[in-house]
Amino acid sequence: VANQIAAGEVVQRPASVVKEMLENSIDAKATQITLHVKEGGSTLIQITDNGIGMSDTDARMCWERHATSKIKKANDIFTILSYGFRGEAMASIAAVAQVEMKTMRQEDSIGTYLRIEGSKVLEQKSISCLAGTQTTVKNLFFNLPARRNFLKSISVETKHIFEEFYRVALAKPSLHLKLVNNDKEVYDLEPASLAERIEELFRVKNKENLLTVEEETDIVKISGFIGTPELARKTRGEQYIFVNKRYIKNPYFNHAIMGAFEGLIEKSRFPLYVLHFEIEPHKIDVNIHQTFLIIAFYCP
Repeated sequence: VANQIAAGEVVQRPASVVKEMLENSIDAKATQITLHVKEGGSTLIQITDNGIGMSDTDARMCWERHATSKIKKANDIFTILSYGFRGEAMASIAAVAQVEMKTMRQEDSIGTYLRIEGSKVLEQKSISCLAGTQTTVKNLFFNLPARRNFLKSISVETKHIFEEFYRVALAKPSLHLKLVNNDKEVYDLEPASLAERIEELFRVKNKENLLTVEEETDIVKISGFIGTPELARKTRGEQYIFVNKRYIKNPYFNHAIMGAFEGLIEKSRFPLYVLHFEIEPHKIDVNIHQTFLIIAFYCP
């Protein structure tokens, strides 16, 4: 019951599962990640990576609440560089879905298979598999029909999944990422520079339409790209701000950028920008929002 309650905070929709699992792959030092989804993620979400994998014990423990290898003591919260650290996501996912995991460390010759349904471990055995981890989430909210009925249409849920994929692709352009939707390959993104990744995702044909941003102060280093007025769109969606590679929502920064475009674009249009903020971890708090979309800055 506790896991299902926690899942209401962490697992809001299929895209929430995609976000947590992609970030786990990154924390596992993966350089290649493949995402498979079907029917907006409601029937299948599968992520395969070539990360460090897990031992038999860790593979079992990662599905328990508050079990994490990313922090060791309370003070580690003030120097967080990993995406996850609370140990809630995997337990929450397992509480509301049918889950399978195959994982093996590079140094091992045999891997581990786990099958979990509604927080109950149904099977655990040793298997032969590739190094890394493959996690499959089936029939999300199968045991919470009201939550399942609350999901939007397949097209809407798929759009949210694509958005999470974009955020990871722009946060880590050095990764090789694949996205397969309903058995059709949509993206196969080779490792690239940030500018090349922006051009590929947003179909920017003229490189001169991306303006380089470089600024460094005693508090923060800012880098990235802003599109010229010609790239402004009638709808939102191509505005990204990252702090230490973590995507955030910040109306203050967005307002400042929109203000810089005043008189250059129509009020009904929105500029393209992808900006990375680098700041010392102890000067921010990423733990004030359940999905880490909002962070607090501490700059005395």
